[in-house]
Order: sequence, then C-alpha cells, then structure tokens
Amino acid sequence: MPSIDYKLISLLTASQAHAFRVVPVALEGPTLTVQGTEKAATLKPKLRLVLGKQIDLQVVPEKEVERLLATYYPFEQKATGEGPKHADADAVKWIDQVIQEAVEMGSSDIHLERYEEEARVRFRWEGQLVEKYEIPLDQYNALISRIKILAALDISERRLPQDGRIHFSTQSTKIDLRVSTIPGKYGEKAVLRLLSRDASRLNLAAVGFQPKELVHYQTAIQHPNGIILITGPTGSGKTTTLYATLHTLNEPSTNILTVEDPIEYTLSGINQVQVKEAIGLTFDAALRAFLRQDPDVIMVGEIRDLPTAQIAIRAALTGHLVFSTLHTNSAWDAIARLTDMGIEPYLIASALRLVVAQRLVRLLCPHCKKEEMTPVTFREEKVTGHFTPVGCPKCFYTGYKGRKAVFELLPITPTLKTFIKNAQTLDADSPPMEMPSLIDNLKRMVEEGQTSFEEAKSHL
Repeated sequence: MPSIDYKLISLLTASQAHAFRVVPVALEGPTLTVQGTEKAATLKPKLRLVLGKQIDLQVVPEKEVERLLATYYPFEQKATGEGPKHADADAVKWIDQVIQEAVEMGSSDIHLERYEEEARVRFRWEGQLVEKYEIPLDQYNALISRIKILAALDISERRLPQDGRIHFSTQSTKIDLRVSTIPGKYGEKAVLRLLSRDASRLNLAAVGFQPKELVHYQTAIQHPNGIILITGPTGSGKTTTLYATLHTLNEPSTNILTVEDPIEYTLSGINQVQVKEAIGLTFDAALRAFLRQDPDVIMVGEIRDLPTAQIAIRAALTGHLVFSTLHTNSAWDAIARLTDMGIEPYLIASALRLVVAQRLVRLLCPHCKKEEMTPVTFREEKVTGHFTPVGCPKCFYTGYKGRKAVFELLPITPTLKTFIKNAQTLDADSPPMEMPSLIDNLKRMVEEGQTSFEEAKSHL
C-alpha cells in the first residue's frame, strides 16, 4: 500500500474522514482527490464547503475505504480547530498529532527517516514497524527541529548523535518520550520511544504467567535473598515483568533500589537511578553504592559485563534479593552466559534462584481469524485445527490484535545446583525441566487458537 503525504491527511480531522467516509490521496491546485464509496458522492457539496476545494471522488470498494480509514484515521478524534497557516505551525501541530496517535494506538516507538527521494514516519505497533505517513522533503528538517526543541537538544548540531527526553500529556495519561537522533547520509533520523510514567496498573497476574508458573514465580520473589534473572531478546517484555514484580514487592517496610537505562516507569516509593556513563555512573558503580544504602531488593536493568555480574552475585550472596535481565534465547542460556562472563559455577549455583525466559507473542484478532485444518509441523510434532490471520478494521488489517507474554521458568532446584557446580557445559545431559518450555507454551498457544503457527515459529 503506497503511503499518503501527511499534509494531505492533515486536511481532514479523523472525525470528518469517518463522517464523510473518504480519505484524501492527492492535491493538484484547487482540486483535492479523495477515495471513497459511491455513497460519498452525495456528500461532495458539503465536503467542498468544509475544505474550500474542488473534490474529485475516486470510487473504491467499501472494504478498501475501511482499510484506508483504519490506517490513516484509526481514532475518531474531535476537531481541534482550523489548520495551520504556515509551515512552522504545521510542524508544531503535526508532531503533537503524531505523538497523540501513537499513544492511542499503543505504539512503542515513532521513527522519522529521510532517504534520497523520500521521507517517512513509521510506528512500531504490536512489535512490527508499520509505515504511517510520507513526509515532503522540504518539510522534514522542520519536523526534526521541532522534535529537538521539545527534547531540549541542540538544533544546530546535525553531525553527532543526540539523546533527550520529552514530557507529553494527554487527557488520560502522562508519558515520557526518549528521543534519539543520529546523522544519516540524507538527513537526521529520529526515534521516539514512548515510556509510560505510571506502573500502578502493572501486576503479575496480568503479565501472562500460566497458573502453575505464577505460583512458582511468586514463591521465588518472596525469598529474602538470591538473584532472579529475566531473559529474552530486545522487545520481549522483560522490563514490564520486572516492573510488575517490583510493584508487587513495594511495601513501606521494604527498601527497593533500581539502576536503569532508561527509567521506563516511575514507581512511587522506589528509589530509581538513571545510568549516566558520561560521568561514570555505570551499572556497576551504582551497584557498589547501593550496597551501602541498606537495600532489601535491588533491580539492575541489565547485566552487561563481568563487573556488574560480580557485584550482582555478591549482593545476592550477602542477603539481598536481586533482579536483572540478560539477552539470551532460553533460560539455560542465561547460566552459560554468566559462565562465559567469568562467574565461577559454584557462585552461580549458590546465588541463582530462578531464571525466566520470555517472549511477546502477537495474538490473532478474534474478529477475523480463520480456522485452518491443514496440519503443520511444530518442532517435529504435528498440529491440526490451528488458526491463521486474515485482517479486518478491528485489527487495522494486520490479522493480529494485542500481545501476550509467554514464559519458560527454570527453578534452581538442589539437583540443578549440583549439576551447575559440576558441569562444564549445559547440553542434552542437563536435568529435565520441571516446568513447560517455551516450545511447549508456544505450541499450546497455536493449538488453542491464540496465535498463528507463523507467529509462534518466529519466536523459536
């Protein structure tokens, strides 16, 4: 589907587009070309009065109109008054509009990118990048400058990467946007990461654990000491699980300290520290300071190197409960990663209490998913009666709506402790897992019709 210039989309508010059932696609002089159904022909005079332009209607099927409205006007927002009168005002208004739309869609990132002959905006929605708007090349720099002003960055510096933060408020919530700009061949690229300030709605029961998994996890986090690791690739929901855990443990009698990069949620009653490597405030430096702050619970955003791993293990062995993340594909891999970093196996066996591997899996849209009886092979096991994505207005024609975390828990039992102390490698001779593996849980989701075979397979 070709993208549509954002300035054309801005000619109509979302409420007007849905009322007239049209989407503007081209503007030549005084004539605006719109796509709509035959019924829209009766509304052409009114649309001409609203826009002050001649209207050229291209008749397209109703399903195509629904798809265009779902893509470019996904939410029927109230009109906000007259459009901007000049380019600067246009940039100010449009950036606010794009951020608002990203918040309401539940997007995690906004990408602004410039190439030789085009510029575009993409949203990361449900884990996938979706192209939303085409930007006129002569307007791109104005939009980047507006973002830099909001993020308190140097608008004259275009040769070096810059990082900043934007505080943005909507009627229902307040969010922070972490802004990153980098110089490109044809202009700067900007990425805005949307970070909620409120973690009060996070709770472990809603994260996605199966009942047996939730019992194991809740038991582990009630121990007064030890280290609990959450593993998985970038974007797998590790941070959300950690924040939900801290929210559960947050009591007046508990001193909780976190060191993060970045701080993604603001947690009332918890002492949060932002990493600032430029001044020497690294993960391991913050951890050393934490040990002198009488902590009960410590959360390290990520174990990246040996010094951080050593201090985290030391804290766990000296009476503190430590949480952290690792970028590994499975729970078993986390143990191997710590060994590769240089941590002695006997220290891992003594400090480690639980390893959790997780993924974020897209859920099939319940309004349009289609049952498919052709068997598929899932890791050498056949699955029948599964469902496939279709696409409808409810899911913006993606076939998926919402995401759910799927887990693999590895409790460190006495048998496993002995194995870790003595084993040189973790392989097929490892003790059997007591809990369902990621593969087991993904296969179950396919059989239950929660997700598609293709989506589950992409997380193996």
